[in-house]
Amino acid sequence: MIDAEARSRHDSRARLRRDVDRLAATPRHRTANAAQLASAREYVCAELRAAGWTVRRREFHRRAVLGVSDLGRTDRRMALRILRNVHGGNLTATIDGAPGPFVVVAAHLDSVLGAPGADDNASGVAVLLELARQLSDRAARNVMLAVVDLEEAGRIGSRQLVRELTRDRAVTAMIGLDAVGYYSSEPNSQALPPGLRLLLRKQFRVIRANRSRGDFLTVICRRSSRRLAAGIARASANRGLACVVVPDPRPDGPAGVLATAFARPLATLDRSDHASFWRRGIPAVLLTDTANLRNATYHTPADLPATLDYAALAKVAGVLVDTVNAIAG
Repeated sequence: MIDAEARSRHDSRARLRRDVDRLAATPRHRTANAAQLASAREYVCAELRAAGWTVRRREFHRRAVLGVSDLGRTDRRMALRILRNVHGGNLTATIDGAPGPFVVVAAHLDSVLGAPGADDNASGVAVLLELARQLSDRAARNVMLAVVDLEEAGRIGSRQLVRELTRDRAVTAMIGLDAVGYYSSEPNSQALPPGLRLLLRKQFRVIRANRSRGDFLTVICRRSSRRLAAGIARASANRGLACVVVPDPRPDGPAGVLATAFARPLATLDRSDHASFWRRGIPAVLLTDTANLRNATYHTPADLPATLDYAALAKVAGVLVDTVNAIAG
């Protein structure tokens, strides 16, 4: 007979695969696939409500906003540019009546042009949905779940969201999920970020001692979120998932933005919605499989559900559940 814990793991893998299959059935580009992106948003709303969460839609429109190309690998010109008439829609979910402030757990829903985005970032949204289903009642009252838009266009959705949340003083910390489903036990399947050798000497040694296998979860943090990252690492160890913590030496807020101007390789650590929270002085971490440093299908039509490791993804979900129950409960 299958014991209860094994059955729970199997059920979690099945739900994660179902969610990724649904979300990555088509690309979710903000303009080329607007209808598909809206359909994916409706699916997420329904799943969150079924798990007992109250969902708020946060639509926004910007006549002109600073962003970047979200055309994927076909466009190498990733310089900042002005985007015109940008429409977006973030979702936030809380337990009805919970007063906050909240720990925010966030994942972006959009994809680049032509990419189904199974790893980037249906995997992160699927883990967020699994958290919604498994989180304890006590912890859930202190958590806000956020499914954000337009990350691929320069974190426009999270920039909008954190502006709203800081105005309401509604957030104490943030956990970001972006590309968390791709793992490989093959030697040399993990590349290392260029320009960060001196900063990450300890992490480089650990990865190389493991023959550069891409079989671990990465947690990017700053000094303000180091304790949160340490808790995630402990939960990973308890779940049997290897974890590497990457410390960013920059401070939060404007000083961190200024530091990036003098040390451009550090911008590698900003590549998701957690950076929007850092810039507002909010402690944040990013959970990731390192995206294109490991996954050759990143931002391509081959980023499909079949490429993900759902046993590892279920462990990521378990790590998140354990961590949030501990800090928010």
